[in-house]
Amino acid sequence: MSIRTLSSREVYRNPWLRLREDEIERSNGARGIYGVVDKEDCAVILPLEGDTVYLIEQFRYTIQQRALELPQGGWESADVDPEELARGELREETGLIADSMTYLGMLWIAYGFTRQKQHVYLATGLTPAGTDPDPEEHDLVLQTATVAEFEQMLLDGTIQDACTVAAWGLYKLWKEKQASAVAAQ
Repeated sequence: MSIRTLSSREVYRNPWLRLREDEIERSNGARGIYGVVDKEDCAVILPLEGDTVYLIEQFRYTIQQRALELPQGGWESADVDPEELARGELREETGLIADSMTYLGMLWIAYGFTRQKQHVYLATGLTPAGTDPDPEEHDLVLQTATVAEFEQMLLDGTIQDACTVAAWGLYKLWKEKQASAVAAQ
């Protein structure tokens, strides 16, 4: 291990996150402070039906603007089944339920400062069932785009959410592997 923790103290806590400050020593003997945000696991969901991608637009306080992204979020509790979480977030934010949830992988959201895993799911066989947003999600707007429109939004900067971009990358790799497996048969 190249960094050793000498001490750790919690600086702040709320229902969504914990902030700690760790006194560290690097392998070269240099000491320092490392700030870490601890958050529970979350999920990002790619709702895809035929050529239609379902997206959420919402105001993101940290950047003070509305953002377009795939549905995503967490439940602020440990030991939640990732698929249950993904199904719940899909329903809360889009009002859709999925016949099939395909696990595409796990990502660390921003491990330079936060310890939070994000599970990536492809949701298909979508059926409207009514939304159930959290109070903080009162301003969510459901939008749809064709795959070509969605990819153009990724390229032209309309969509700047790293989790959405990464989820699409995992999906494209998964889809390519599926096509290769079929071709090999």
